[in-house]
Amino acid sequence: MNNIPRLSIVVPCYNEEAVIDHTAQVLLQLIGEMADKGVVSVSSRVLFVDDGSTDATWQHIEMLHDKSSQLCGLKLAANVGHQNALIAGMETEKQWADAVITIDADLQDDVNVIPEMIDSLTNGGCDIVYGVRRKRTTDTWFKRTSAQLFYRLMQWLGVKTIYNHADFRLMSRRAVAALCSYDERNLFLRGMVPMVGYKSTTVAYDRSPRQAGETKYPLRKMANFAIDGITSFSVKPVRMVLMLGVMFLFVSLLILIYVLHAYMVNSAVPGWSSLILSVWFTGGCILIGLGIVGEYIGKIYIEVKHRPRYNIETTLI
Repeated sequence: MNNIPRLSIVVPCYNEEAVIDHTAQVLLQLIGEMADKGVVSVSSRVLFVDDGSTDATWQHIEMLHDKSSQLCGLKLAANVGHQNALIAGMETEKQWADAVITIDADLQDDVNVIPEMIDSLTNGGCDIVYGVRRKRTTDTWFKRTSAQLFYRLMQWLGVKTIYNHADFRLMSRRAVAALCSYDERNLFLRGMVPMVGYKSTTVAYDRSPRQAGETKYPLRKMANFAIDGITSFSVKPVRMVLMLGVMFLFVSLLILIYVLHAYMVNSAVPGWSSLILSVWFTGGCILIGLGIVGEYIGKIYIEVKHRPRYNIETTLI
């Protein structure tokens, strides 16, 4: 890419009134500095996507837009989730921007590596640039350990993901267009973006602690996000249920042989405790298997209804 790219920074927001003014100031200053150096076009902008916030986030976005036309807003009609808010912003900007960067409103991801991302696009010929954390020292032990286990599990299941990458990334116009052509409703962008297949690279950075407000990914949402990621990209859990059934059939045959042998040698059969334990164990495995299959059936149910992923209430551009 030889021309100076028009950059759009898409920022999903949900109840971010405590940080959004600071975020706007930092990103606007960064765009100005890059524009002065000829790295990005002077018309580059920031798009805040209000994902149905219940606080004064949208009012702050309106005031920011009044102060600068480079600070734009997209208000969704309801809370549709972080991933849908991201895709809404990218679909809004895909025709206008030459490159789109997605970053969370708390700016825990280091904005100072954005010029390096742009360089990988313009000089390196990369369509996708992933922001990758060097380490996770700002996370709690539980979050750090569970995240590492999740990435390893995804790798074992055959899902292509970028280790220690969240949703801080740059995508070229054609990469965004390719991603937006994926029509599925169960979004897991960390697995979908690598499927686009264009030339990519990574930039490393150190993640900062949140300056204000509260995390929008508590344990419950993290667990749901992990389940969505696994069931959206791999059928191995269903195959594991099948293998579990085969294993139980094999064990039952061994038990049958044992029972026949006991009858032949007239040995006493132990009491009902072993029977009850085996029934509970088998029943639990059956319920787990039904639950896994149910997750996939539920996703099919959501997909075939083909409902819109989001509705836009107001646009400030």
